[in-house]
Amino acid sequence: MNRLANATSPYLLQHKDNPVAWWEWGNEAFAEAARTGKPVLLSIGYAACHWCHVMAHESFENDSIAALMNELFICIKVDREERPDVDQVYMAALHTLGEQGGWPLTMFLTDQRQAFWGGTYFPPVPRYGKASFPQILQEIARLYREERNRIDENAGAIRDALIQNFAVPVVPETTIDPGRIAATLAAATDTEFGGLQGAPKFPNAPLLAVLLRDGIADQQSPSWQAFLTTLDGMIAGGIHDHIGGGFSRYAVDEQWLVPHFEKMLYDNAQILELLAEAYALTGADHYRRAAEGIVVWLEREMLMPEGGFASSLDADSEGEEGKFYVWTRAELDTHFTTSEANLLSDAYDIHPGGNWEGHAIPNRIGKPTLSDEEDTALAPLRDRLLRVRMKRIPPGRDDKVLADWNGMMIAALARASRVFARPDWLTLAERAFDFIARTMDRDGQLGHSWREGRLLFPGFASDHAAMALAALSLHEAGSCQENLIHKSIQWVNTCCAHYRTADGLLALAQAGTDLPVPASSTRDDAIQNPNGIMIEVLIRLHALTGDPTHLDRADELLARGLAAASQAPLGHGSIVSGLMMRASAVTIAIAGTNPTPLMMVAREISPMTTILVPPGTTQPGPVDQAQWNEAGEGAAFLCVGSRCTLPLHEAAHLKAEWQTLIAT
Repeated sequence: MNRLANATSPYLLQHKDNPVAWWEWGNEAFAEAARTGKPVLLSIGYAACHWCHVMAHESFENDSIAALMNELFICIKVDREERPDVDQVYMAALHTLGEQGGWPLTMFLTDQRQAFWGGTYFPPVPRYGKASFPQILQEIARLYREERNRIDENAGAIRDALIQNFAVPVVPETTIDPGRIAATLAAATDTEFGGLQGAPKFPNAPLLAVLLRDGIADQQSPSWQAFLTTLDGMIAGGIHDHIGGGFSRYAVDEQWLVPHFEKMLYDNAQILELLAEAYALTGADHYRRAAEGIVVWLEREMLMPEGGFASSLDADSEGEEGKFYVWTRAELDTHFTTSEANLLSDAYDIHPGGNWEGHAIPNRIGKPTLSDEEDTALAPLRDRLLRVRMKRIPPGRDDKVLADWNGMMIAALARASRVFARPDWLTLAERAFDFIARTMDRDGQLGHSWREGRLLFPGFASDHAAMALAALSLHEAGSCQENLIHKSIQWVNTCCAHYRTADGLLALAQAGTDLPVPASSTRDDAIQNPNGIMIEVLIRLHALTGDPTHLDRADELLARGLAAASQAPLGHGSIVSGLMMRASAVTIAIAGTNPTPLMMVAREISPMTTILVPPGTTQPGPVDQAQWNEAGEGAAFLCVGSRCTLPLHEAAHLKAEWQTLIAT
């Protein structure tokens, strides 16, 4: 009997009609495995995953393969976005077997939840040098029945490896040189297209943040050039939806041309923030246009009626990856005049024969950046092309609202609203924040996923860290929402009370873990690790409140995170960024009876690398009390650590003083 009909996850609901007797993750499934003596087949994926769909159509919808699964295994289906901790542990287990990883993740477990073997996609017949899925099923079941000692040995070895993997190494007096890490990253960056050299290419936001923080003081430095080259390559490439806005998950080639067409909320949140930073520091309009495209897409396709944002859009439509997004020259000729079609064709590489499997992925690779005049001329044609596209059958949308991913987007919108002077973006962020705070918070503890009135509770460390940062970002952007600092502190305190251990933050609260080892990695994944996010939150809270407790907590997390980062620095971009912020973030504190001119300038300055203390906030610790009280109509204090400038009263001097501070 398939038990997924009442699941909250759209991914699980995609599988509710499979002939597989799927269980959701939980004690009942493992009790059934113990009762029947069967091993567990764990299948992990997500709603927008192309290869998850492929394996589902080939195997899980196949009556004979499903019958074999039901006969030999207790089959459990997990949405990695609902249970990132389950995914993290069993993906790490796969890595211990020497496999690269990916989704669908297919793992085989004992009834005690111990992994003993696994892989990713398995074909229904022998293919790609892989045994068929039915062959795998039969052999795994035979080994489990007849050679249990081998199974137990494998499970024990994997368990020991996982314990070691998730333990933070004890490295006394850990020394990390962020400048050296940034230099290594810059040297490994593709000088033509950006991103790490080779293929595939991912928009690795935590590593891009390291390059940004290192290069901000010298915009001729290799770090800065690597940062901009990567952003420019992404904007020009097919990973950027030039017609409808937003960015796809990653590119399968080195030029950013061919995306894996799924669109994720978290990618676009992180990219929006980086685009805002690039615009704040260069004033280049193509960063503004790409940022506006993200928000237009967000409002058009991801905004839920209640105010939160959906999680993702599928890679596939009508069973084909990318079908919704690609074009032919013949389609242009059908809907446009010859001159209009030629203009679009030349601008976005939509030519006969295409650039991918007979179709064209719009891109501007190798072309100069569009001027404002050129973009204005193309805008009405793009709008018409988008209207044509919207008549196609769209990709599926995963409409669950995740607190952590929403927190990331809220923070990005709030920061971008400052840089681009878009109060409507701040309103969009406030509405989403209000929904999460009202609907997903229970007495200061957040749930993780909300869909159709059902809340998955309790949430994860990432939910509390991301929403705490969202609250502070709204406060710094000038939001009228009440008690933002209080809410941030409340979520921080919950996280420290229920999720913190000597090794850092656990993914799930200590009392709620149902895994063979607790998920507590400090490594970044597709998003920043919650330890890295929380370090930034605590540093900002210290500047905003003057309370030394926050800085003490940040230093504790940094010490443990840096011990791990010393072993694998490129996997710990958010920890390295936290160290850089701890050392060099500039706090801009503004007071006075008429501080608006100062605030207008301050809000345009790099939100990622500064902490803005707006008027009305409690007097920050480093600022002299007497000077703070005598701010007059308006005064700005710029501080690094415990050192502050004399008060600045002229808005014209503020940005110049900030530039001086970051250069020293």
